[in-house]
Amino acid sequence: MASPLLQVRNLVVEFPTRRGSLTAVDDVSFDIAEGEVLGVVGESGAGKSLTGAAIIGLLEPPGRVASGEIILEGRRIDTLSYDQMRRIRGKQIGAIFQDPLTSLNPLYSVGRQLTETILTHTDMTPTKARARAIELLTEVGIPAPERRVDQYPHQFTGGMRQGVVIAHAPCVNPRLVVADEPTTALDVSIQAQIIALLKKLCREHGTAIMLVTHDMGVIAETADRVAVMYAGRIAEIGPVREVIKNAKHPYTHGLMGSIPAMGHDAERLEQIPGSMPRLTDIPVGCAFNRRCLHVHDRCFRERPDALPVEDSRVACWLYDSANAMTLDEAKRAVASKDAGAVEQANV
Repeated sequence: MASPLLQVRNLVVEFPTRRGSLTAVDDVSFDIAEGEVLGVVGESGAGKSLTGAAIIGLLEPPGRVASGEIILEGRRIDTLSYDQMRRIRGKQIGAIFQDPLTSLNPLYSVGRQLTETILTHTDMTPTKARARAIELLTEVGIPAPERRVDQYPHQFTGGMRQGVVIAHAPCVNPRLVVADEPTTALDVSIQAQIIALLKKLCREHGTAIMLVTHDMGVIAETADRVAVMYAGRIAEIGPVREVIKNAKHPYTHGLMGSIPAMGHDAERLEQIPGSMPRLTDIPVGCAFNRRCLHVHDRCFRERPDALPVEDSRVACWLYDSANAMTLDEAKRAVASKDAGAVEQANV
């Protein structure tokens, strides 16, 4: 089998403080194949955006990659200098940031900003680069792109500015795109165009995409696999349909249960008790142990590894062979709201 386009191995991101280092991303590992979309979901503060920032080499100081490896097309990139990463960003790695106001230069027209990127990384002539910029603006749904290309960011609406930011990512057909909330502030019709554009990049150019979002609808429509993050770690990773329809980790099950579904007549949606721990208060063992309905003694003592379960990997002791519990029993326990189901299954 060919090597994945992107490999992240045991990534740890830390923030040094006067009281010691805080671990924001803790031993995260995943691959993204050529032409694949990996969705990354989780609560705010779970480490999704920091993982993406580490991959593209734009962690805000004092944040740093403390350990682990990031390998792009067989080349390790987490040890490269700032200047070396600048040559990779834009050409091999495209980025879509969440806040368009901080991504666009207010002093330059959007056309100049797009054409500068194109001219920096390709051998196009200025005329062809301008034509390519207009084409990109059309693809992301900017009306009258021939006129808009010479306007400035302040002359665009918030959603249109986000569209311009998204247009930057595929300028030179990069090998990897890290998209952080790319459909935020966009209406449904523009969201559909953005999703179509991302799929086109995968289909026609073999681009790998890491899609960070809170919108499970976007994940379901766009992603091939999904990684669910919690407190800086991956709780579950697997094929998107399997994770959505048959969640295995108790946190993933609660996350999916909190999403309203058409035709579902329940009076109340499920909710996960408590809140995600702060970086200064990550518990020993499983980070989810204070909120889990199926917690047992081992969860307070040992941190679970990512265990293979069918086509997924799940960081939960319910699926460890050391537990006297079959896969079917574990699934029933996760699907049950009765915390006693786990205890009975382990008897």
